[in-house]
Amino acid sequence: MASLASLEELFSADGLLADYFEGFVRRSEQEQMAKSIESAIHDETSICIEAGTGTGKTFAYLVPALKSWYEQDSKIIVSTGTKNLQDQLYFRDLPDICKALSISPKIALLKGRNNYLCQYRLQQSLESGRFQSRSMVDTLSRVNEWSVKTASGDLTQCTDLADNDPLWSYVTSTNENCLGSECPDYAECFVAKARQRAVSADVVVVNHHLLLADMVLKEDGFGELLPDADIVVVDEAHQLADIAHSFYGRRLTSRQLMEICRDTELEALTNAKDDRQLSVAVRRVEGAVNEIRLSLGESGQKKNWQQIVSPQRKQLLAELKKELGALHSRLERHASRSKGLDSCHKRAEECLHTLAFFSDKDQEMTAVRWVETYRQGFAMMETPLDVSKAFAQSCREQSTRSWIFTSATITQASSKGASDFKHFKERLGLDEARELELPSPFDYDAQALLHIPRGLADPRSKDFINSWQKAVLPIVEANPGGTFVLFTSYSAMHQVQELWKDKLLDKTVLMQGEKPKNQLIEDFREAGNAILLATSSFWEGVDVKGLALSCVIIDKLPFAAPDEPLIEAKIQAMRKSGKNPFFDLQIPEAIIALKQGAGRLIRDQNDRGVLVLCDPRLIANAYGKRFLSSLPPMRRTREQKTVIEFLQNLTQD
Repeated sequence: MASLASLEELFSADGLLADYFEGFVRRSEQEQMAKSIESAIHDETSICIEAGTGTGKTFAYLVPALKSWYEQDSKIIVSTGTKNLQDQLYFRDLPDICKALSISPKIALLKGRNNYLCQYRLQQSLESGRFQSRSMVDTLSRVNEWSVKTASGDLTQCTDLADNDPLWSYVTSTNENCLGSECPDYAECFVAKARQRAVSADVVVVNHHLLLADMVLKEDGFGELLPDADIVVVDEAHQLADIAHSFYGRRLTSRQLMEICRDTELEALTNAKDDRQLSVAVRRVEGAVNEIRLSLGESGQKKNWQQIVSPQRKQLLAELKKELGALHSRLERHASRSKGLDSCHKRAEECLHTLAFFSDKDQEMTAVRWVETYRQGFAMMETPLDVSKAFAQSCREQSTRSWIFTSATITQASSKGASDFKHFKERLGLDEARELELPSPFDYDAQALLHIPRGLADPRSKDFINSWQKAVLPIVEANPGGTFVLFTSYSAMHQVQELWKDKLLDKTVLMQGEKPKNQLIEDFREAGNAILLATSSFWEGVDVKGLALSCVIIDKLPFAAPDEPLIEAKIQAMRKSGKNPFFDLQIPEAIIALKQGAGRLIRDQNDRGVLVLCDPRLIANAYGKRFLSSLPPMRRTREQKTVIEFLQNLTQD
C-alpha cells in the first residue's frame, strides 16, 4: 500500500508543504491538530476541535484527510459554512495542497440546486415574457448569453446576476419543481452533472445546508444527494446546530405556493390552453396567499403562531386550503398532459398536506410553531426545540467512520473559568466525541488591545446608543486604518449612521445593504481607512488583514432576542425542566457570537488593532467574566487616551 511521509515530516520546516508554499512556517498547534485528526480517523471516532485564529486549520484537516485517501482509499466530504468558503477550498486550498503532496485525487464541488442554472426553466421564462420589470428582462438576456459559455452552470459565477436579484427563481429549479430524468434538457442538466461528478469523486466540497439535507433524505429513505463518505470534516462547525433546526422540522412558504401558481401558468400556455379555469384557480390561490400576507403585518417579524393566531387568520388559512384544493383538483385533470403539469399537481398535493398539518394538528410539545414575514411573503414553520437526538441518530445511520468538527469558536469559559465544549456537544448529541482546544499562535498581548469605555449608559436605557457612539467617535476619528462597527440590531445601525453622517467627512462610511457583501468588503479593503457599519452577517466569515482593519467596535453583548420564537420556546422548556436558561442557553450562545465578532480583528501575525466592547455589563455583572475569559488574552484598558495612542502608533510601526 502506498504511503505519504509522516505528518511530522510534512509539516516540518523542510517538508513538502514548506517546499511548495512560500512563507510556510511550522506551527506546533497546526501539527497537533493534524495528528489528532489522523488519530481519530485511525480509531474511527469523532473529534471536536477549537483552533484559534491563525492555527491554519484548513491545512490541518485537509492533509491528514488526503493522506487517508492516498493510503486507504478513504472517501472524504468537507462541509463549510458558506459558498465563498466552498469556492476557496475547491479552487485554491485543495488544488494547492494536492500539488504540494504530489497527489491527484478527484475533487468535486457540489452546491445546492438553487445555485445552478436550470436550462428548462430558463427557456420557459424566455418564452413566457412575463416579468415584474424591464430590468429583469435585460438580466435574463444576459444570463441567457452566459448560459452558452459556462461549463458548471454555477450562477454565483455569473457577474450579471446579483445575489438578491428576483430573477433567481425564474432560472433555477427546486426539489419540488424539478422534472428529473423526464426533463427534456436532462442530458445537459448542470445539477445532474454536478452530482455525477460528486459520486465519482474522492473529495467532495459541500456546505452545511447540503450536508444536512442529505442526512435527512437518507434518514427518510428518499435516496441521497451525496455519496457515502468515510470521513466528514465540518468546518465552521459552530453554525451547524442552528442550521440543523430547519432540517428536522416542517416548513410551508408563500414562495412555494406562488411558484406552483407561476409554473402552472407557464405549463398551461403550451399544454392546457383549452382550460381557462386553470388560470382562474391560480388567481384565487394567489389572492388567498396575499390575504394571509396582509394579515401578518409588517415584514421582518418572527412570531410564535400561538400568540398571533386569531379567528380571522384561521379563516384565511381555511380559505387558502380550499382554493389550493380546487387548483389541485384542476391540475389532476391535466397531470397526464405533461411532466410539468404532473409536477405542479404533486407539489400542490404536498403543500395541501403541510397546510392541513398546520391547520388541523396541535403543536408538538417538543417543537415551536412560528411565522416569519418578508417584504412580499411569509413562511410558516414548526421547529424542534432540540435537534441533538435527531442529529446523533443521523450520524449513526451514515457509513461515515470519522466525523471531524472544527471551528475557531466552539468552546467558552465556564463559570469556573476553564474552557469547555459542553454547550456545543450537547446541542448536536456528540457525547462520545473527543475534544481538542488549541490556542491561537498570535501574540494577542502584543498585537491587540481590548477597550471597554467608561461611563456608558445601561444597554436597556433610551440613551444607550447615543452614550456609546459618543464614547467611540474619537477613537474612530483617530484610527489611521479601517474600522468595523458591528451591531446587534438594524435599528441601532441606522441610528448611528444618521448620527455620524456629518462627522466623518474625511473617511469613507459604508453600510450593510448599500451593496452586495463581497463588494462592500472589497471597497472597505481598498479604501484603507474606511468605516463599515454592519450587523450579524458581517460578524463572521470576513477576512481583512493589515491596517485596512485595525479597530473592531461591538455595540453590545449579542444576546439573541428573547422573544424570537425558537429562543422563547427553548427558554420556557428549560425553565420547566429546572434549568436556568440565561446561564445554560443565552450566555453560551452570546459568547460564541461575541468570539466570532472579535475574531475579525487579528487575522495575521503582523496585524495589530483594538477591540472595543461597548457593554458596561462586562464589568458590572458577574457573568461578564465568562465573556472576557472566552476572548483571546488581549491587554485591557478603560482609558480612551491609551487606545488613541495605540492606534496612532500603528502607522509608525
